[in-house]
Amino acid sequence: MIRRAYSLLTALLAPAVWLRLHWRGRKEPLYRTAIGERFGRYRDPDAGGRIWVHAVSLGETRAAESLIDALRAIDPAMRLLLTHGTATGRAAGAALLHPGDRQAWLPWDSAGATRRFFAQHRPRLGVLMETEVWPNLLHAARAAKVPVVLANARLSERSRRRGERLRAVIRPVADSLALVLAQTEADAVRLRSAGARKVEVCGNLKFDVTPAPELLAQGRRWREAVGRTVVLASSTRDGEEAELLAAWAEQCGPRPLLLIVPRHPQRFDEVAALVRASGFSLARRSAWADLPSEEAMGAEVWLGDSMGEMPAYYALAQVALLGGSFAPLGGQNLIEAAACGCPVLMGPHTFNFALAAELAQTAGAARRVSSMHEAVELACQPLRAAERREQFARCLAFAAEHRGAAQRMAERIAALMDETSAGDPQAIKAATQ
Repeated sequence: MIRRAYSLLTALLAPAVWLRLHWRGRKEPLYRTAIGERFGRYRDPDAGGRIWVHAVSLGETRAAESLIDALRAIDPAMRLLLTHGTATGRAAGAALLHPGDRQAWLPWDSAGATRRFFAQHRPRLGVLMETEVWPNLLHAARAAKVPVVLANARLSERSRRRGERLRAVIRPVADSLALVLAQTEADAVRLRSAGARKVEVCGNLKFDVTPAPELLAQGRRWREAVGRTVVLASSTRDGEEAELLAAWAEQCGPRPLLLIVPRHPQRFDEVAALVRASGFSLARRSAWADLPSEEAMGAEVWLGDSMGEMPAYYALAQVALLGGSFAPLGGQNLIEAAACGCPVLMGPHTFNFALAAELAQTAGAARRVSSMHEAVELACQPLRAAERREQFARCLAFAAEHRGAAQRMAERIAALMDETSAGDPQAIKAATQ
């Protein structure tokens, strides 16, 4: 009865979802692409038999890349169905497709849309990244006899407590997962308490993400061209930029170049206006091609309003201030910064990446601060070349030490596929189509 009430609610909200997609499509046109897929409406038939991987946004898509590569290494003939929820995820995911693969939007979690999704695609097995569990989606997967794995799974203590209030909804959803591959033992304990039955610890896929060498080289070229210290505020969230700019204005003496990269592209114009209102001269990354323009060279603040260039920004910077950690939002991914050799200053709130933050601090790849003002004061301190080289080496060593999650997860998913095929003649037929 609870799921039926939930299904009625999602059906009633479908028109609002449609309107929101059109609204977001004003600034990000990709949201208006193939809107019918959001409601389980498709134009072309699908032969089925693919491995379905859902990566909701950009971060999950980047993490999924290493897992998809590991799965292809085990089964070179694998065909992929890759789904997303955001425009940034879908844009990044297009680069991961091989001939014979498909890409689609994940449907809105109504009973009808999810049922049509499985009738259309008939995947062999599903892999959901990190926290993407939806009641009707998993109910429809069970009805379609599609085993679903939650990979790179995490569940903070804060989220677990919130989930307790929806225990009647959450437990059946967690119980329907065929396998949960958790990032840490603490995540595994919380996921079991939420109702997941088969949980294994495999590590964090984000450690297996390798920055593109050409982007790292691009960042180094920018650093040489600029010829001064650069402080990066990476993946900032609403409210953090204003606090950062206020702290930046209070710094005495020559300031480094400040580079702000907002987490969400729809906020680029908003943050640009905020920088100018704070009295700083601004240059936008989108205004030049390869090397910074003359205007950019003289600007006090850069706005990183491009997509897919974060490794270049990290290679450019002396230090990164971790977005999402100075407001109670749980922090963003700090592993990518370490993999690029950029040390991190993180605020008090990193519960979304608790173990990674702890390990990074222990390894000397990150440092915890109490406030944005403290972070700015530390970031503006000059470093000798030897100190910079030492920090660079510590970051790379930390990132390299924890690799291997992709291979471990791919092996467990492949084993589950073998078990499913061995016990289900229909699965064998689908796999050979």
